[in-house]
Amino acid sequence: MTVSETIGLSERRERLLTRLLQLVLVGICLAGLVTLRLGMAVGGAFSLGLTLIPAVIRREYEYTMSPALVLWITIAVCLHSVGALGPYTWFSWFDSVTHTVSAIVVAGLGYATFYGFEQHSEELHVPTTVRPVFIVVFVLAVSVVWELLEFTSGQLSQALGINAPLVVYGVDDIVTDMVFNTVGGLIVAVGGSGYFVPLAGFFRRRFDSRNP
Repeated sequence: MTVSETIGLSERRERLLTRLLQLVLVGICLAGLVTLRLGMAVGGAFSLGLTLIPAVIRREYEYTMSPALVLWITIAVCLHSVGALGPYTWFSWFDSVTHTVSAIVVAGLGYATFYGFEQHSEELHVPTTVRPVFIVVFVLAVSVVWELLEFTSGQLSQALGINAPLVVYGVDDIVTDMVFNTVGGLIVAVGGSGYFVPLAGFFRRRFDSRNP
């Protein structure tokens, strides 16, 4: 079963929703420029750039990513950009939802890369029972890097006198983030890794092309 079949949306609607969310990110970027809120503008532009990566991959490598996966990636980055405008502080659950959705994307991309390399390499073979462990550990490792980026962003923004695109709200916030990042990783580890197998095939072909 594909992601599109699971969520019950046609590919046309998935692409339409992706474009609408990208317009939201464009609006955030423009609003930041108009109001001279550099942090908002940078955050919106960076998020928009992330959503365009699948299009770059399609152009450069002739691989079309699943519209459902592109939509999920766009939802993840859009939630973060919108949350930075206020919902993170207005609703305690918003940050948890955002981290769970983002962790699913990170876990899936990590699994696809790892599985693609495993298919490429004749020497590497990982037991099926170990792959879920890898997914969760990978998500936790990325989570630590993300928290460090948030801390660095806050310190740098203070030095420059601008709004931080990434903010650390305290130790409790870090712990909560890690918990829901783990939840996202577990979702992929337990039953979601199969949705990323086609992407793993793309990575395998890229690894193969570097070793003629």
